[in-house]
Parts: sequence; structure tokens; C-alpha cells
Amino acid sequence: MSKSTVLTILGAIVAIVIAWFLVDVVFKVAWFFAKVGIVAVVAVVIFVLLQLLLRRRED
Repeated sequence: MSKSTVLTILGAIVAIVIAWFLVDVVFKVAWFFAKVGIVAVVAVVIFVLLQLLLRRRED
């Protein structure tokens, strides 16, 4: 095997490892924002339901 072939294989392995970590970070960040969005929607629904329940009890 020539030196350039070894460097090409090592470069491909390094690229795969870097890509693996980058994709992992991107998915973690995306999942974090998805969870924040879901929590916000659930919180708004619960807030509206609580407001409706409290208004009915006051009437």
C-alpha cells in the first residue's frame, strides 16, 4: 500500500468519526428544542384549562 492510500483511508476514518460526533450534537440540540416546544405547548394547554376551571368556580 502506498503512503497516499494509507492517508486516504485514515482521512476517511477521521471524517467518519467527526461526522458521527457532529450528527450526534445536531440531533441532541434538535431534540432539546423539540422538547422545549412540546413543554411549551403542554404548559399553554394546562394554563388554559386551569384558567377555565378557575373561572367556572368563581361564577
